[in-house]
Amino acid sequence: MHRVVVLAVSPVTTFDLAIPEMVFPAVQVDGEPVYEVVVCTADPGIVAGYTGRDVVVDHGLDLLELADTVIVTGTGTRIEADARVLTALRAAAAAGARIASICTGAFVLAQAGLLEGRPATTYWLYSAEMRERFPAVDLHPDVLFVDDGQILTSAGLAAGLDLCVHIVRRDHGAAVANAVARLAVVAPIRPGGQAQFIETPVPPESGTSLAETRAWALRRLDEPLTLRELAAHAHVSTRTLTRRFRAETGSSPLQWLLHQRLDRARELLEVTDLPVPEIARRSGLGTAESLRQHLTRRHGLTPTAYRTAFSRR
Repeated sequence: MHRVVVLAVSPVTTFDLAIPEMVFPAVQVDGEPVYEVVVCTADPGIVAGYTGRDVVVDHGLDLLELADTVIVTGTGTRIEADARVLTALRAAAAAGARIASICTGAFVLAQAGLLEGRPATTYWLYSAEMRERFPAVDLHPDVLFVDDGQILTSAGLAAGLDLCVHIVRRDHGAAVANAVARLAVVAPIRPGGQAQFIETPVPPESGTSLAETRAWALRRLDEPLTLRELAAHAHVSTRTLTRRFRAETGSSPLQWLLHQRLDRARELLEVTDLPVPEIARRSGLGTAESLRQHLTRRHGLTPTAYRTAFSRR
């Protein structure tokens, strides 16, 4: 069992605290659970809640010594973190544990010195503060999460879900991660580089979103979809489609489509023995060479290398 230790830093963001406890226990491989999730804090007992009710945490920081993955959740305190917490985090990282943060948990990692010289992100509202206080951090303020190998950071709130699903995919592949995403009723594998926020937080003027058109396109990834065809399905002009698509997803229709096709190709590489040309065809990327170029540009691996690294067959 892979032990995930969730570190609650008072006052804790209770929404963030619930995310790992929801995602990881739902993961099963061959019908068996593969993660154990426990919560700890500096002073066991009642921990003040920052965005909700207080919570009770029974375990202390000694659990970090046994952690395979440590997740620091959001906190209402972004300065002067408990020295005991910082020392325990440094020790866990030195011992080889994977360290992750959700939302303002990144400020705790930064105070521990774990983000120095590394790419990282946090909730966009506090990006300016992060950049001013920790200039040695390579801050990416407009992405959902950053995976820098041993250290991972995410933006606020729902981005924590994306981070946890990403961790599952990294550990067990696309099929397992997508199954967990369906159970959690969240989008399967949103890319870490997707924008944290969108321009229009409410439905567009027509009163409907483009969700149906995106679902329609996902069922036809192997077809040569054009911008005009997407617009026709949505019953709008191509200009309106592009504007609304960017507002709802943070990317253009064709950029979004390319990402979905690459995700489909990655999943087929992970869970099937299909030849690379057939995977390229089924994912709508056309040829094996096209798949190779896009996958190498996006993930730094050829299809064969990706399959070797991530296949769960």
